Amino acid sequence: MQLEAGGTGRFSVLAHMTYEADDPFAVTIVFSHDGRVLARWRLDRQMLADGMERPVGEGDVRMEPQSTGLWRELRMEFLGEPHTDGGRHRAVILAWAPAVMSFLDETYEVVQTGQEKVCVDGFLAEVIAGG
Repeated sequence: MQLEAGGTGRFSVLAHMTYEADDPFAVTIVFSHDGRVLARWRLDRQMLADGMERPVGEGDVRMEPQSTGLWRELRMEFLGEPHTDGGRHRAVILAWAPAVMSFLDETYEVVQTGQEKVCVDGFLAEVIAGG
């Protein structure tokens, strides 16, 4: 994946995407560069899939498909903590769309769309135990 850095162009970042059947609605992406973790985001799996086809998101995460010549990319915009001047930290990541789709296909082999289940009892026990 590549990080779009203001007017200076793009540079490569390592992105590690994971999916766990016990959290079937979420995909986690950890972005790193030069051995340092830059950010960790938990994204909605369906939003990620929808972002491959059309613009999605209104809050801190926004996605949309993008074509640059022969390349199909997924543009992901992440908004972070506010600056002192009232603006917000912002990062734009561009991912090769076929690689993201391949990852999503693998997640559907683990848990098919519509077959996601969440253990409410376990979730409530965690919430109660946490205070």
